[in-house]
Amino acid sequence: MESVEHTSKWLACARATMQLESEAIARAATRLDGGFCGAVRLILGQPGKVVVTGLGKSGHIARKIVATLCSTGTPAVFLHPTEAAHGDLGVYAPGDSTLILSKSGTTRELVQLVPALGELGSPIIGILGNPASPLAANMDAVLDASVNREADPSNLAPTASTSVALALGDALAITLMRARNFTAEDFQRWHPGGALGAGLRLRVRQAMHAPSEVAWVGCGESLRQVVIAMTVHPLGAACVLNPDGRLAGLITDGDLRRTLEKHDDIRTLHAADVMTPAPVTVDPDARVLDALRLMEDRPSQISVLPVVSAGDGLFLGLLRLHDIYQAAVFTG
Repeated sequence: MESVEHTSKWLACARATMQLESEAIARAATRLDGGFCGAVRLILGQPGKVVVTGLGKSGHIARKIVATLCSTGTPAVFLHPTEAAHGDLGVYAPGDSTLILSKSGTTRELVQLVPALGELGSPIIGILGNPASPLAANMDAVLDASVNREADPSNLAPTASTSVALALGDALAITLMRARNFTAEDFQRWHPGGALGAGLRLRVRQAMHAPSEVAWVGCGESLRQVVIAMTVHPLGAACVLNPDGRLAGLITDGDLRRTLEKHDDIRTLHAADVMTPAPVTVDPDARVLDALRLMEDRPSQISVLPVVSAGDGLFLGLLRLHDIYQAAVFTG
C-alpha cells in the first residue's frame, strides 16, 4: 500500500504539470496578433482543403488538429512529411493550403518540404515553437507556439509545447468555424453517430414521457394524493396543472423531502403549497442537446423538465436526464 507521502508527492507533480501547461497556453493566447488573423484569411481565401503535417509528437498533434478541422467545417488531411517526398504530395489539389507543426522549426523533413509546397502554390502556415527558425522564415503566417520549458524535470519530453500547439490548432479551427457560420445543424451532419450525434439529431418529443406516464395533480389536491401519484408513476416528479391543462408548477422528490423536514403535520398541505411555480420547461420540438443544457448549465442542476407547448403552455409530458442518456445510447 502506497504511503500518504507518496500520494501527496504524486498529486503535487500532477497538479504542477497541469498548471505549467495551462500557463503556457495562457501566454500563447496573449501573443496572438495579426499573424493569427492572417492565417485565418489564408485558409478562408483558399477553395481547397488544409493539409496538416508534422513529425514525431508534432505529427500526433497534427492528426488531432485534422480531426477537429474536419468536424468543424474545414476539410483537412494529414500528410506525413517523410512520405510526402515519396509520392504523397499527390494529395494536393489546386487551392489547398498547408499547416506545418514543429517545435524546433528546424526539422529536416519539413524544411525540405517547403520548396515543393512553393512549387504547388500552397500557402503555408506554421505553428512553430521557434518563431525565429529556418521554417518560420519561409512561412506565409506564423503562430508562436514557444514555451518557457516542458513539464518534465529534464525539460525534454514534449508536454507544454504539444499542449500549446494543440490549443493553437483548436483556436484556428473554432475561429474558422465561426467565420464560416458553421451551425449546430452542420455539426450534426458530420456527427450522425454516437451520443453527440443523437443529442443533436433527437427532439424532446422522441425521448419524453407522455402525460399518461407522468404523475400529475391539480393545485388543490392534497400532498397525500401527490405522493400516491408519484408512487404510481415514479419518474422523480409530479406536474401540477391548472384546470385548463396548463402547467402551474412542479413537485420533485427533493421538494417532498424538504417539506417533510419543515413540517411536522403535512395533512393540511396541498400541491400548490409545495410546488415550484413556473419551473424551467422545454418545448417538444427542442433538440435533446438543448434540453440537456437547460438541465446542466445552471448553478443548481435539475434532472427533470416538464414539456409544454410553446404556443399555449399546455402540459405535454416530462423529460428526465436519464431519458436523454438512454436515448443517446440506443440511437447513437
